[in-house]
Amino acid sequence: MIVIAAALLGLITGALVARRRKGNRLDILHYAAGFALAFVVVGMILTVSIDRWVSL
Repeated sequence: MIVIAAALLGLITGALVARRRKGNRLDILHYAAGFALAFVVVGMILTVSIDRWVSL
């Protein structure tokens, strides 16, 4: 669940950043995809960390 939420948050954040920088449609898609991937990596690290911490 954390990974899905992080991906959605990354999509929204990336799209907003690109729109604020006055990007065209492809710029918005590119930023959204890049931010989503970055947020997914952080979400996976967070998920694994929480899982290992809880199972101790």
